[in-house]
Amino acid sequence: MNVALALLVFPPALAFGSFVNVVAARVPLHRSISKPRSACTGCGTEIAARDNVPIVSYLLLRGRCRHCHEHISAIYPAVEALTAGLVVACVLEFGATAYTILASFFVIVLVTLSAADLRYRLVPNRIVLPAAAICLVGMTLIEPRPEWALAALGASGFLLAAALVYPKGMGMGDVKLALLLGAMLGWDVSVALMVGFIAALVPAAVLALRHGSKVRKMAIPFVPFLAFGAVVALFFGDAILDWYLGIFG
Repeated sequence: MNVALALLVFPPALAFGSFVNVVAARVPLHRSISKPRSACTGCGTEIAARDNVPIVSYLLLRGRCRHCHEHISAIYPAVEALTAGLVVACVLEFGATAYTILASFFVIVLVTLSAADLRYRLVPNRIVLPAAAICLVGMTLIEPRPEWALAALGASGFLLAAALVYPKGMGMGDVKLALLLGAMLGWDVSVALMVGFIAALVPAAVLALRHGSKVRKMAIPFVPFLAFGAVVALFFGDAILDWYLGIFG
């Protein structure tokens, strides 16, 4: 049943991924998400419907505008594919439940915030704060207990302390994102933070090897790594946390 539902959900999820691109590109700049219609950033020509089919149009156009041949960022099809893939994964893992709806909303927000951070180095309040409130209310209705609020405050407080100690390495956007992660994941947010920090060490190490001490002045978008950790925690958090605590048991 879950597979059939996933196949049914995939096309609209893919289309929604296209909308995620619009939100990630416009909301950080305080622009309307409905007007004007999407257009080429090079020549300004409005994108026709035939050139706006998720992933397919990008492949057929070979990643370039039909009119001026300006290169189109690979972030666009990546966001579409990632959005659809994660929503389908939620359906396959959690089935036809209220939790699936909330989990799908959660991963869509994570993709949106990651795309915005990659593009502008911003975590828009107009996205992350309402999303945190929705996840907190949703999880409290699904499983009424204080874990969600406590985890949200604990995770954001932890990153706030890190931001105060080392403001160049941690931004307030990351602190607000931690609020969202805790509200949705509960105690599994510890897994999300751990995996996110470990994942961020890889590009940091590569940059350090290439640029030496200059790496201290380079800004690395941290939201995609926290989002990656959150996805891992969403699907495997309980198992990882049980394994980790079992080491000391």
